[in-house]
Amino acid sequence: MVQNKIFSANKTLNVNGRLMNLATPKVMGILNVTPDSFYAGSRATDLTEILLRAETMIAEGADIIDVGGYSSRPGATDISEAEELQRVVPVLEALRNKFPQIVLSIDTFRSKVAQAALLAGANLINDITGGSDPNMYPVARGKAPYVLMHMRGTPQTMNQLTQYEDLLREMIEYFHVRIEMLKQAGVTDVIIDPGFGFAKTAEQNFQILQHLERFHILEKPLLIGLSRKSMIWRTLQTTPDHALNGTTVLNTIALQKGASILRVHDVKAAREVIMLTSQLH
Repeated sequence: MVQNKIFSANKTLNVNGRLMNLATPKVMGILNVTPDSFYAGSRATDLTEILLRAETMIAEGADIIDVGGYSSRPGATDISEAEELQRVVPVLEALRNKFPQIVLSIDTFRSKVAQAALLAGANLINDITGGSDPNMYPVARGKAPYVLMHMRGTPQTMNQLTQYEDLLREMIEYFHVRIEMLKQAGVTDVIIDPGFGFAKTAEQNFQILQHLERFHILEKPLLIGLSRKSMIWRTLQTTPDHALNGTTVLNTIALQKGASILRVHDVKAAREVIMLTSQLH
């Protein structure tokens, strides 16, 4: 944890005028308001159920709740912008009304959805495509921290786009270019997400994790999303339902390599990982 403390000691996010200090890693709880996300335990479509799930995550120690209305699992069905808006806006409004202090994130790659989400109470934009929508960066400007993820293609095509000459070098170049674009667009609070499982094989995912500290050259906080992903359950020859232990192991490694935010389905387990690893000096 020494490396994480050195990197994060002076890192803060401006969340609507409130400063979020990343010296202690944070937990982002996943709230999928979709019928088809890869992990069944993360799906919720009934508003009462959604609010109860959010309440549980907050009680377990979530710092951020990430609301997604578009499944990004490999091969997921594409949905319209109108349907995505219909899924996420009422949920964000209800969450903001019931939990006024929680930081809310909108998981979307569409600028109109992001803009509507910010108006509905979201504080942060989590964009899996890193800005495929040219209007996304202007939406984030001066309004919200922005999660910049690495991927190629779309959820429908990314599994066919895993060929790299030098994976880590190409990823870092990708981030350098987009960080500069974000800076030019006036977006100052940027978080990096390596995009585990997005246009990467299991072997490539483990390569990224093994060398995660290389991304500190970008001088941005790292958000890590490993929770119950196929790199875990396929390696262990099990299912997403039985991948919590594996998730905990890899989240521990990510924290030791300087992760600032863990994006997870299981908030309590992630909070315990942070509490235990924080005792290592």
